[in-house]
Amino acid sequence: MEIILKQDIKSLGEKDDIVNVKPGYGRNYLIPQGFGALATPSAKKVLAENLKQAAFKQDKIKKDAEGIATRLADVKLSIGAKAGETGKIFGAVNTIMIADALKQQGFDVDRRRITFETEPKFVGEYIANLNLHKEVKVKVPFAVVAE
Repeated sequence: MEIILKQDIKSLGEKDDIVNVKPGYGRNYLIPQGFGALATPSAKKVLAENLKQAAFKQDKIKKDAEGIATRLADVKLSIGAKAGETGKIFGAVNTIMIADALKQQGFDVDRRRITFETEPKFVGEYIANLNLHKEVKVKVPFAVVAE
């Protein structure tokens, strides 16, 4: 019995896979629980069309991310923070500050997509990693300056 999976199942397959299962497992567990649907010829055509459209959307998102990445290549940010005499920052420089600085430069990047190579604890130069897409990653240098 062929089933189209609607979600990932650890021992069986991933979402949108067509798998062969025993009829009782498909009828009594997968279909009633909403984990799968019968793989009829019409359902297979719908699945193929959905996968084609999803691939097109992902390709567009990736191209947009690559465009942003090329524009971010020559950007250097400056983040102001209160610091002591030794250069140690009071508080923390976080991803929200980086996202705000990027927004001021005209880039709209979600703060959850920003990570640091090393946490900024002192005044100085650091690198922020921007994960714009699963295949497009950019390193943006930034300087933490004392206010």
